[in-house]
Amino acid sequence: MKRSPAEILREYGPFSGAEQVHGVTFDGRYVWFASGARLNALDPATGEIERTIDVPAHAGTAFDGRYVFQIADDTIKKIDPATGYTVKTIPVPGGAGRGYGGASGLASAEGSLWMGEHQGRKIHQIDPETGAILRTIESNRIVTGVTWIDGELWHGTWEDDESDVRRVDHQTGEVLESLLMPQGVGVSGLESDGDRRFFCGGGPSGKLRVVRRPG
Repeated sequence: MKRSPAEILREYGPFSGAEQVHGVTFDGRYVWFASGARLNALDPATGEIERTIDVPAHAGTAFDGRYVFQIADDTIKKIDPATGYTVKTIPVPGGAGRGYGGASGLASAEGSLWMGEHQGRKIHQIDPETGAILRTIESNRIVTGVTWIDGELWHGTWEDDESDVRRVDHQTGEVLESLLMPQGVGVSGLESDGDRRFFCGGGPSGKLRVVRRPG
């Protein structure tokens, strides 16, 4: 496994009215982040929140090219970001809801949702229509944010004040590469910009950080 320090390129926040940063996703223009009672659309060029959607948002957030998916307690809401309307709701699988204790990160890739299970130290591939678990990958640390980029599965960890962003084999869960965050700096949500940056939620710090993706 390759281990190296995470290179933090930029920090956003804290933000007024959004004291915590949980799930994070990117729609090609805005970084959407969950802050407890709402979703926030941040312009990464200016650092300004351009709009918000009122929805329970204590955990993972994903974008499938058209819709935003948000873990909301024991459900996953499929939201039209243009209108803020919830078009579908599916159950969080396996009783892993309720934010911090269960469901954590969320990503959309390869026609599936990929959901972190926080305390369970797992990532589930789930059917976005039914919430059924298709398969499960085990981790050796608490799982936070989840993202896919260029066929690679990355996820965040945050345990005992230590946090990293790691690339894992999506078949076996083997850790292939680890970007170590500075001591005391944690990763909650995680998303790629589709190129060389990760957007990393900072949990109770209220910050959103940009970390360079290797390669």
